[in-house]
Amino acid sequence: MASLIEHNQPLDKRLTKHLLRRACFQYSKTQLDNMTGKTPAQILLILNQSSPFAWIWPNDPVTNGSGANPSCANNQDGYWLNDQNWQNNSYPCRQGPKRAMVAGWWWYNALKQNALIDKLTWFLFTTFTTAKDDGSGKAGHFFDYINLLQFYAGKSVKDLARKITFDNAMLYYLDNGDNNKNSPNENYAREFLELFTIGKGPQVADGDYTNYTEHDVVQAAKVFSGIKLKNNRDTVDSDTIKLPHYPSGIPMGYINVNKHDTGNKTFSHAFNSQTISGGNTTSAINTELDDFVDMVFDQLETAKNYVRKIYRMYVRSEWNQDVEDGIITPLAQQLKTNGYNLMDILQTLLKSKHFYDLDDSDSTNENIGGIIKSPLQFLSELITILDVRIPNPETTQVAEGTNQTNGKNNENYRFYLFWWQFCHNTFFTFSGMNIFSPATVAGYPADYQPPAYDKAWFNSNNIIARYNTILSFIGGTYNNDNYGNGQNRIQGIQTTNSGSQYYSRIWTDFDAINFIENCISDPSEATKIVEELSGLFYPEDIDANRTAYFIKFLIQDNEPNYVWYDAWTAYKTGSGNDQENAAIFIKNRLSGQDGLLPKMINAAEFQLM
Repeated sequence: MASLIEHNQPLDKRLTKHLLRRACFQYSKTQLDNMTGKTPAQILLILNQSSPFAWIWPNDPVTNGSGANPSCANNQDGYWLNDQNWQNNSYPCRQGPKRAMVAGWWWYNALKQNALIDKLTWFLFTTFTTAKDDGSGKAGHFFDYINLLQFYAGKSVKDLARKITFDNAMLYYLDNGDNNKNSPNENYAREFLELFTIGKGPQVADGDYTNYTEHDVVQAAKVFSGIKLKNNRDTVDSDTIKLPHYPSGIPMGYINVNKHDTGNKTFSHAFNSQTISGGNTTSAINTELDDFVDMVFDQLETAKNYVRKIYRMYVRSEWNQDVEDGIITPLAQQLKTNGYNLMDILQTLLKSKHFYDLDDSDSTNENIGGIIKSPLQFLSELITILDVRIPNPETTQVAEGTNQTNGKNNENYRFYLFWWQFCHNTFFTFSGMNIFSPATVAGYPADYQPPAYDKAWFNSNNIIARYNTILSFIGGTYNNDNYGNGQNRIQGIQTTNSGSQYYSRIWTDFDAINFIENCISDPSEATKIVEELSGLFYPEDIDANRTAYFIKFLIQDNEPNYVWYDAWTAYKTGSGNDQENAAIFIKNRLSGQDGLLPKMINAAEFQLM
């Protein structure tokens, strides 16, 4: 029977892998070794610790060319969000790259911090969705929005639902700034009920979705009328002081009393026909908003909707009535009782026997390995598990960032190239996840759309990008400088004007031999390599036949069993040509086009967590 009883025993390697992958974005051998043998409570205590931002301010290191808008041509906007003289309208150029760098800033810090709050921030994005590249304002508004989600990730989602109504990016995205008493716009009100809070129940009549009705959407729009955006970000919310970025609070919109519908709002039977008094002053309108949010969050169905979304992201996409009764409903009751603190119920779930599939007689048939990794999870894990070196954006930018001589010598600029050109414009685009920019306000189909759910991340339209990501990181032609051997295999071969062909570089570096030396207890043994890599890479152990299949990429069918041992011995103890030839042989078998690492990373087992 599905149970929230706490699992208070030390976790073995298998269960530790399960927790680490589901809870965070980073995953490495060092982390796995350090956490194995601890209880879930001990691990979660570590993962719930906050740490300072590794990369404090996002920046745009590129100098605008002479063909840019005259108001910003030849300027390097740099750390534009930390410029005391900055006004949002003063930087009209390169907003797309700037929004992308804000996304890169969030991702890099999530990778470095490796805390529960980062994946929970992403969860809140998939719940209170905007699209950074589709009508949600300037890069500064997107920065405020991400920080608002992060601020409330460890606090009350009820408070977030209230605050995000004033978020400038959200006001842009769902047009609530156009919602006036004489010209109502119901977009935000509809999504607030359907997607952000209580959610639709079964449709029992025309316009009646059990949990709310079309009448409630109309009334909610009246509650939300008169809230306006502040493009220049000079109105802040003192409840959201967040250092070091917001010493006075996060920027927000404001109430225009003259545009607000001041009449009383009476809701449907779904909300017990409750009437909320209309306000005609800023203070009274804020009280009206509080009353409306209280009404929505007083419904247990609102708590259940959040818990179901949490369960779908952290455990599995579908479940039976036993789970609904034994897991979803008790967690919803806890959430409602504790003031809608998602972090609390998340930890209850991650500590439970149910999460580890230990609440029935078969501990191998449900949760572990039951989710296909999203592109975000896949990329983050691949970089951290292989210890791929990426450029360091914490390095201070140089002037004239577009000058290749100066720019490529600066890691901050190289991170821009890595993130903007490879991650943002190539990997995420071709893997089906435009980062922080889904096609609709409902979010990514994998998060909400049956029957596929997370299987949508792995189909004929997006798997090629995954398969070519490992080939991009293991490198190839760029081996003769200090800028890394990574090359963009997703984008494919490029051709110069003179007809020469090449792969664009991605400014990363990976050494397969160093990785194996640091990761495997005895790299001279092919069987040991496959067994230990599969134990690190995959959620479940592989059988003898699968192990033998992978060994053949180190020792081919027509070769003696000692060929790998001899090559490794020559590499470690030989000299001159013998050592050099051994290194070439080993690298080819590990990281060549048909090497062991591409085959193991691109195997079905690695796509699962």
